Amino acid sequence: MSVVEQRYQAVLAVLAGDRVTEVAVRFGVSRQSVHSWLGRYAQAGLAGLQDRSHRPESCPHQASPEVEAAVCELRRAHPRWGARRIVFELGRAGCPDLPSRMSVYRILARHGLIEPVKRGRGRKDYRRWQRAAPMELWQMDIVGGVFLADGSEAKVVTGVDDHSRYCVIARVVRRATGRAVCEALAQGLVRFGVPQEMLTDNGKQFTDRFGKGGEVLFDRICRENGIVHRLTQPASPTTTGKVERFHQTLRRELLDDAGVFPDLETAQAAVDSFRDQYNTRRPHQALDMAFPADRFTAGKEGEGQRLLPVRLPSGFTTAVEEPHQPPAVTPVDLTPITLAPIVPTPERQGWAGDAVEFDRVVPPSGNMQVSGKQFWLGPHRSGVTVTFWADTDVIHLMITGTRLKSVRSHLSVNDLAALHRAGGRPAGPPPLPPAPVGQVAGPVEVDRTVGTSGCVSLGQHLVLAAEILAGRRVGVRVDTHTLAFFDLKTRELLRTRPNPLTPAETARLRSARPAGLPPQPSTDPVRVQRRASNSGGVMVAGQKIALGRIHARKTVTIDVTDTELAIHCDDGTRTIRRTTDQPITQIKAQRPRKVDLNV
Repeated sequence: MSVVEQRYQAVLAVLAGDRVTEVAVRFGVSRQSVHSWLGRYAQAGLAGLQDRSHRPESCPHQASPEVEAAVCELRRAHPRWGARRIVFELGRAGCPDLPSRMSVYRILARHGLIEPVKRGRGRKDYRRWQRAAPMELWQMDIVGGVFLADGSEAKVVTGVDDHSRYCVIARVVRRATGRAVCEALAQGLVRFGVPQEMLTDNGKQFTDRFGKGGEVLFDRICRENGIVHRLTQPASPTTTGKVERFHQTLRRELLDDAGVFPDLETAQAAVDSFRDQYNTRRPHQALDMAFPADRFTAGKEGEGQRLLPVRLPSGFTTAVEEPHQPPAVTPVDLTPITLAPIVPTPERQGWAGDAVEFDRVVPPSGNMQVSGKQFWLGPHRSGVTVTFWADTDVIHLMITGTRLKSVRSHLSVNDLAALHRAGGRPAGPPPLPPAPVGQVAGPVEVDRTVGTSGCVSLGQHLVLAAEILAGRRVGVRVDTHTLAFFDLKTRELLRTRPNPLTPAETARLRSARPAGLPPQPSTDPVRVQRRASNSGGVMVAGQKIALGRIHARKTVTIDVTDTELAIHCDDGTRTIRRTTDQPITQIKAQRPRKVDLNV
């Protein structure tokens, strides 16, 4: 019997004279349930015994539609803002009925503006390591990614106060030499005073720890000013985690979007503007949404940072700036915001739903993103304008009218409409005409994942690619007589095999697209890692190399070419002649096996 029929039998039993307690025991329910069934049957008959929804009619603590719309608009305007930052900005603007952080998170997840992730450990499970007061410890490091118009890449010497996260050093240099790093340090010491300690990694600009054991210029400046210079353990970037986190913010909010700078002075001006915003107008989550300038008290009387003058080597006094003046904090407009319903932007006229064209500038990383998909063009094309020709079937990438490559489209009609509203234009004829039905016009490309045995499936043929490519997503260029396996990002040629497919089978390949430029073999060396044995030896491509017991159980990086092996050790780089022609089958170093002491 169904659930309704069982309830009906219980009601009939009570109406026939049975006691409610006995009926409840017979059907395995409580007495209250039986009384409820009797009342519902008396009101609505048999229909009243059906299941009812327990959903409440209202939710008094749910965010209003106006607040929900404001949260979504803030996220769309600032895609990098999380739930805590959005709550902070809403409260800063005087939003009534301020939602909680989890409410904002659920709003963003419900509207598809973030990807829900599995909850990890809470913040209370972590113990934050930081100094108790400012000027106790500075963290210094070097970061790249500043591309100039002459084709070179500049570096930024950075320094962050450990307690306040205040950026005390941010100087753009053409080459991160020891003297350039020391000049940046000298600027920070003159502007803010002398900290008690300095924490850096083991770069040669900071120390000669793994060299001859001498004193570099950086150590001399620290010693003469009474600064305790502390070094991290090798291969442990988390020790200087605060300055590394500042590097991530610098890349995301400035360098990735800035493109190419015309000269060094322009880059320095942009970094100075970002540093002022970071210190005074950007809330920091690790500081409970406070500004770093609020916790940095350098230069105040009685703090003791300037009891002695800064001692610098000759030639540094003319390169530093004037003593630091506290920056003027721009007042924040706290006028209560008016939350109105969001009116959709009307669609631009002149588009009939066909293909669209739009332009994008290649960022310094060389990795562009369009509607959730990445297009790799390489850092050597940073700053170049790329024209996209896109429809729902194929996407063509062109530079100055020349087709660079073509890929299978992931865009829907709604995606094309959004691209058109964002500045796109109706597209002209495709740069590569589509092939007739059932035929293949020239070579095609497909994407396949290499199996565990090193093979891929093409048109019911199992083709061997290479065992070293097992589990890797690769592209396959299908020509008349050959198959070319290449890397999807760099288009580097990996392997070539004879083509077993007939023209009819090639025309029926799944997810085939017109082929782009032929992949080229890489001229760069293959970089591998090896862990030295107890005697200081490693094995690369069947060739034994003795590094010495000083490198025992250490992981080294080796660049392998057809004729040479360049070994990068802590004491420098060694280059030896390669004596074997065996292929590289292992890239990463094997982890040491655990020894069972109970055996």
